Amino acid sequence: MRIIIIGAGPGGYETAVEAAKRGLEVTLVTDGPLGGTCLNEGCIPTKTFCHYAGLIEEMKKAEALGITAAPAFDFSKVLERKQAVVQQLQDGIGMLMRNKLITVVEGHASLKDARTVIVNGEEYVGDKIIIAVGSVSASLPIPGADLPGVITSREILDLPEVPKRLAVIGGGVIGLEFASIFKSFGSEVTVLEYAPTILPRFDVDLAKRLKLALGKRGIAIETAAQVTGIYKVDGGLSVTYLTKNGEAAVEADKVLMAVGRRANLDALNLSDMGIEFTRRGITVDANMQTNVPGVYAVGDVLGQMMLAHAATFQGLRALNHICGEADSIDFAVIPAAVFTMPEAATVGMTEEEAKEKGMAIKCLKSMFRANGKAVSMDDTEGFCKLIVAEEDGRLLGCHLFGPHSADIVQEIAALLNKRATLAELQSVIHAHPTLGEVIQSAAHSA
Repeated sequence: MRIIIIGAGPGGYETAVEAAKRGLEVTLVTDGPLGGTCLNEGCIPTKTFCHYAGLIEEMKKAEALGITAAPAFDFSKVLERKQAVVQQLQDGIGMLMRNKLITVVEGHASLKDARTVIVNGEEYVGDKIIIAVGSVSASLPIPGADLPGVITSREILDLPEVPKRLAVIGGGVIGLEFASIFKSFGSEVTVLEYAPTILPRFDVDLAKRLKLALGKRGIAIETAAQVTGIYKVDGGLSVTYLTKNGEAAVEADKVLMAVGRRANLDALNLSDMGIEFTRRGITVDANMQTNVPGVYAVGDVLGQMMLAHAATFQGLRALNHICGEADSIDFAVIPAAVFTMPEAATVGMTEEEAKEKGMAIKCLKSMFRANGKAVSMDDTEGFCKLIVAEEDGRLLGCHLFGPHSADIVQEIAALLNKRATLAELQSVIHAHPTLGEVIQSAAHSA
């Protein structure tokens, strides 16, 4: 069997590798570098920036801990390291593609029929097609959105210098991560979010506490702020916005448009093929198959959970269906993290979602300030919040805010996949002293 995969992000190249392991022949078509958005202009370069920002924040605390340090910050070295990390991982994917069952074709793809893809005027035929063309940065339809100095998450990774003033439109994951990073790098940062809270889809308690923590670091955050325009002024740009108190403005040297991403629906001739889609993304069933038999779609182009790890497992689900194999992947359990300082992470239901469904729940909390490892690290901001069903004690969700939350939340993700109960979590022995004990402390607060 031969499959054609269009797109070389995690949903594409990782599916290609797995398909080859199963003996399938794969044609992987890409019109961009291997690794897609995640590797080249998303997760990986951003986390490289986060690492440097974290080092800066640690050095700021060093003197209070008895260490005298006077670090010099060379932003050009940060950019060099970021590119080196991306290149190293790109090379690694390139090695994986040197499989006799995988053929990489560079160029823009168009669909001829449910088995044929045209690239550079040449036809490629497969038994199945998987669409994994990802997403693109969204933008607000406001005056000045296309002015010089208004940038996306792609351009901000390649700025030659740190802007003195940075305005961030959007208080979601992307906007907050860059706000946190560039505050550490030395920018004066203002975040403008349209919703009443930052991180609108996250637990409300977590969002409120994170906003306070970022405010303590000097990041100005305006919520319930409707941005109305961006204008050129002497010395930079002015972003105007409306609040309940009227119109206001903030001036900046650079404006980051971070209002999310949208499915890359223009990448293929979906309408010509009769493939169903909405403004949000391509429509698929539980097996990632479109309404056209034999044509599947995975990743950001679905407009669902725009996360690299979600794309990877959606690709696996599609491949399993193609191969006639069942799996136990639970797409209701997808952890997500925000790499601000402090970090935030979430998995499963929020308190608000459970209550909307009419579920009787209890919320259990513990604080990092009571965690021995966090105290020894002098990193005690944050909490752990568990959502538990009253009826049977089943774990429903976990929301973390504090050091290494992105790593810690994975324990609850595993337990949610196994439909574990609070009692079962309480019986799990955790190493001491570790940050992960914050979960055990929350469990025993019942």
